[in-house]
Amino acid sequence: MSLVKLRSGFEWLLEVITMFLVVALTVVVLLGVSFRYAGNSLGWYDEVAAVMLAWVTYYGAALAALKRAHISVPGFVYSRPRAVRMVLVVLGEAITITFFVLLAIYGVHVIGVLGGSTLVSVPIPIALTQSAIPIGAALFVIAELLNLPDILREAWDGRKPPSEQDIVEEMQ
Repeated sequence: MSLVKLRSGFEWLLEVITMFLVVALTVVVLLGVSFRYAGNSLGWYDEVAAVMLAWVTYYGAALAALKRAHISVPGFVYSRPRAVRMVLVVLGEAITITFFVLLAIYGVHVIGVLGGSTLVSVPIPIALTQSAIPIGAALFVIAELLNLPDILREAWDGRKPPSEQDIVEEMQ
């Protein structure tokens, strides 16, 4: 399987998961608001919605990483000579990947510490709710690794990654 197909399949998976989470979060919030308006507040919806928002954040961050949509300063990096540019790009990627590997490791540790606890309002294990941390971090690392060959090639060649303006111009 080629890297392009693997990346495309991974992107599709992240998009489906993220869309599902956004729709589910919307349904939970609308249910909560509707029941509260009717005078029968749901005691669990705000806690579940907060957890779901965290899940959307972690999975969405991994999707944004795969699409290279996080904030960056390519003008600064790509205005440098090749040697400096390569050092900056490799250092930036190493720091990012290291951070998310550590986040995944400590996220697993947190799950172990919170092992038997449940949410206050519903009997959902906190280990399940906190699983978004190591899973999201691992997905972010995978996204970065899938982009790494293109990032290094662009840095070597001095080609700036596509910017938002480039994408808008291409669509017109």
